[in-house]
Amino acid sequence: QVQLVESGGDLVSPGGSLTLSCTASGLTLEYYAVGWCRRAPGKESEGVSYISNRDNRKYYGNSVKERFSIFRDNAKNRVYLQMNNLKPEDTAVYYCNAAIRYWGKGTLVTVSA
Repeated sequence: QVQLVESGGDLVSPGGSLTLSCTASGLTLEYYAVGWCRRAPGKESEGVSYISNRDNRKYYGNSVKERFSIFRDNAKNRVYLQMNNLKPEDTAVYYCNAAIRYWGKGTLVTVSA
């Protein structure tokens, strides 16, 4: 059974940092493109970042460029999303997916003073 589990969400002050983890079981993340999306209250889902499976190319949404970083730890079967200089508008539930086929249940990030 394939399962993706996000973790690392928390309440953080503006300007702070968090690292989200996406841990997989039942599949090897190394062989999948992995993406992070988020859904803020009352808003549509937004693609945040993506790392390809072939050459580990990375893509970032315009609103998070220069602040967020995605990277893999294949030994742990995880993909991380490092988030720096967080802003209140980053508040959302963050979801990871593998090849847009398998999804986790999300982890809540709240940025507030």
